Amino acid sequence: MKLKNLKYTKDHEWVRIEDDIAYVGITDFAQGELGDIVYVEIETLNETIEMSDVFGTVEAVKTVSDLFMPITGEIIEINDKLESEPELVNTDPYGEGWMVKIKYDDVSQLDSLLDLDGYESITK
Repeated sequence: MKLKNLKYTKDHEWVRIEDDIAYVGITDFAQGELGDIVYVEIETLNETIEMSDVFGTVEAVKTVSDLFMPITGEIIEINDKLESEPELVNTDPYGEGWMVKIKYDDVSQLDSLLDLDGYESITK
């Protein structure tokens, strides 16, 4: 997967635009810091969540962490695979481990997010 086509938040979420839909997940760095993911809880289906607001939580063996929306949008799909296979977030955070699909309101919000180089500079 080309990580250059993603945008990143300082809270370690990523967003990928495909047509009019945005895929959202957590970064490889984030899953590495959290450790083994045991549960993903997202109960915001069909809700519009503002940029930077919490849309769910991810639970690892030692901690629970909030998930923050990278851009404002309506959650139109939750990755059902994560219910039975939360470890996909660990093994494939940019692919099968995506968390939600959103219908976004304002594509210009992407401009305020980090590109790959910017994100890598905060994780070193």
